Amino acid sequence: MPLPSAIPKRPRALAREDVYHHLSTWIIDGTLQPEEPLRDLDIAQRLGVSRTPVREALRRLEDEGLVETALNRWTRVSPLSLVQATALYPVVEALEVLALRLAATSLTASDHARLHTLNTRLTLALQARDAGAAVDADTAFHDLWITKAGNPELQRTLEGLKRKLRRIERAYFDASSAGEASVAEHTAITHALEAGDLDRALQALQANWQGSLQRLHARAER
Repeated sequence: MPLPSAIPKRPRALAREDVYHHLSTWIIDGTLQPEEPLRDLDIAQRLGVSRTPVREALRRLEDEGLVETALNRWTRVSPLSLVQATALYPVVEALEVLALRLAATSLTASDHARLHTLNTRLTLALQARDAGAAVDADTAFHDLWITKAGNPELQRTLEGLKRKLRRIERAYFDASSAGEASVAEHTAITHALEAGDLDRALQALQANWQGSLQRLHARAER
């Protein structure tokens, strides 16, 4: 897939963070496909920058596992890896459990209502078979207590890990019973929080992450 042609014009050249933002977004949302070649000159010309910030962004993305290189041969988008997902899911699960523990006492009735709204948004996205909207709604649902936990380091760590997962989840998106299971698991989390039963909410959260990984493997094996 070629690089997007419509890049918003800006009054000055894009800085390295902007180049990184564009490339990482294109990789995560599937604009740039797994194993697609990445040529720094082409990217630089498309974004209107020199090759230096592009190379810096590519190195950063390589460190994050989104790009891979063979010295003096090629640079490309990393292939999708279920092995990576299997390693990431338990880590994210454990950190989210911590976040929910920290956030539980500060969640309000408005937050509970927001969780219901986001779960409805997920349901509608699944019905429309809109992978991007479904993943965005799911991410926002979980982000509510991550933000309310009030721990910036925890929030940054989870954000970085979940960016990698988002790419895999979009690729294997399925709007069938797998999506319905996720909605039901979210409902269990929300109801437990509304009832003030933190232990049950934590168990439901763990079930959500473990079920998501099982469903991911099942979809990949089809």
